[in-house]
Amino acid sequence: MERKILVPIDYTKVSENAVDHAQNLALHIGAEVYLLHLVSRAEHLSDAKTRMQAFKEHMSSRYEGVKFLSTVRVGSIFDDISDVAAELEVVLIVMGTHGMRGFQFLVGSNALRIVSSSRTPFIIVQEKGIKENGYDDIVVPLDLHKETKQKLSLVVNMAKYFNARVHLISPHETDEFLQNTLKRNLAFASQKMKEAGIEHKVVVADKDKDFDDAIISYSVVHDIDLISIMNLKENSLAGLLGGGYTQKVVTNEAQIAVMLINPAQTGHIDIFGV
Repeated sequence: MERKILVPIDYTKVSENAVDHAQNLALHIGAEVYLLHLVSRAEHLSDAKTRMQAFKEHMSSRYEGVKFLSTVRVGSIFDDISDVAAELEVVLIVMGTHGMRGFQFLVGSNALRIVSSSRTPFIIVQEKGIKENGYDDIVVPLDLHKETKQKLSLVVNMAKYFNARVHLISPHETDEFLQNTLKRNLAFASQKMKEAGIEHKVVVADKDKDFDDAIISYSVVHDIDLISIMNLKENSLAGLLGGGYTQKVVTNEAQIAVMLINPAQTGHIDIFGV
């Protein structure tokens, strides 16, 4: 069965950029791109379908080699993206956002409601385009939460598809017990990368910065293309990393794309094996 990548569309520049990221991903992983537009009322469906058809045809002519499909539904962006993703059995959702302001509107004030209700990983993009080669460098923050290791299988696959380098970064910690926990998490992740034959490096974050700021500044300095984080929801990050950790990384001013994954109930996450 053909893999599918879902892209919610509102015809803004950032949603068109999300299509650009999605088509590049589709070429690398062998997927179709499914365009989704949601309208608030049934009487808007006819006009919306006409506009979507024209948009789909434009994207198809713009990006040769990628199959585009589309659907227009009555619904809410907060409630229906995850349902459509489950129905279509997509492997990834690529969604555009207008930085902090847009992210607040979409999900910030709703405790990452869109992402949190979905079993499908998201890649959140702003206006910064994707390189022709895709994602050459991927940053993977590893903290004290055991759930953060679950994203490694997905990162391994993504790195294989793009022949990417992986940067494993952990917060600076002075407490010996916590320091040892971080070292074990880094060693585990490093071993996963070695077994997969992925070029990688291990980094300890700048001790003079909060972890979220350290992740972003490191990513800017090293021209990172994708940051992969777990959505650990609401208060689970408070204290260790600061309450705004997820939101601050996703809405980073450098406009680096962010892959956001919900913790699985058990085991690891592996949405598309190589």
